[in-house]
Amino acid sequence: MIGYCGIDCSKCDAFIATSKNDDKLREETAKLWSELNNTIISPKQINCYGCLSKGVKTIFCENLCEIRKCAKKKGVENCGGCIDLKKCEKIGSFLSNNPDAQKNIDDYIEKNR
Repeated sequence: MIGYCGIDCSKCDAFIATSKNDDKLREETAKLWSELNNTIISPKQINCYGCLSKGVKTIFCENLCEIRKCAKKKGVENCGGCIDLKKCEKIGSFLSNNPDAQKNIDDYIEKNR
């Protein structure tokens, strides 16, 4: 399941923990994400079925992700379907640090030519 930004949501620890109802993975993920983001994230917040789903999402994916907000507003399946992709600052820096997401976006573009 490729998200708006090109990441594969099915490989995300929050998605895996939610899908498998794995409380241990929720705890580990909450601890790691808390450290990485210098904030407190509780295991209860580690629930997500992916940014394209109608189901539960993490607080970041649901409310804070600017890439998701933009893609939803533009009505694109993911950023690969956006005519502004090449000049977009929101997705540009993200993709430059995420080669797997970049590949997924490139694959989407190739498939939908």
